Amino acid sequence: MNIEEVVVVEGKSDTIAVKRATGADTIETNGSAVNEQTIERIRHAQKTRGVIVFTDPDFPGRRIRAIVEEQVPGVKHAFLSKKDTIAKNGRGLGIEHASDESIRHALASVYTVSVHTIEEIPMARLLDAKLIGHDESRKRRDRLSELLQIGQVNGKGLKKRLEMFRISQDQLEEAIKVLDEEEMNTDV
Repeated sequence: MNIEEVVVVEGKSDTIAVKRATGADTIETNGSAVNEQTIERIRHAQKTRGVIVFTDPDFPGRRIRAIVEEQVPGVKHAFLSKKDTIAKNGRGLGIEHASDESIRHALASVYTVSVHTIEEIPMARLLDAKLIGHDESRKRRDRLSELLQIGQVNGKGLKKRLEMFRISQDQLEEAIKVLDEEEMNTDV
């Protein structure tokens, strides 16, 4: 299953379940108090790829949906019934308890097949640009993340995040140029 949109889920367990079932990229809200930084990432994902909100069928899940819908117009929604999300022991409710088949079925009505080829960002370029593997890499990544509006990311996840938000080589090069210029201006 090739889902073009980024799927918004509540937490890590939901990400694991969605990735296992579909391989889709996710953004985690980390609970129902969705912060502004997360909303900005969702807005950016909506502009670049589209968003599917896929939360638990309970009050916190509905609250997250409402917040995201209000803040990011035009998102799509995928739903699981409560019966599909009940834990085997009957004590939990959530996407993480759903079968792969149920998850795929829920996302099938809202996914769009990607017709775009994702431009791969070479790891060597990230290394050359001192975005990974250097003493100042974290500082440069943080600034790059601000420039490209992709959310703070560690070295391990940078390539994936750039590709997830479809940052082109040209966009990356322009941002690296700004980083280098800013660095030169602070060194003078």
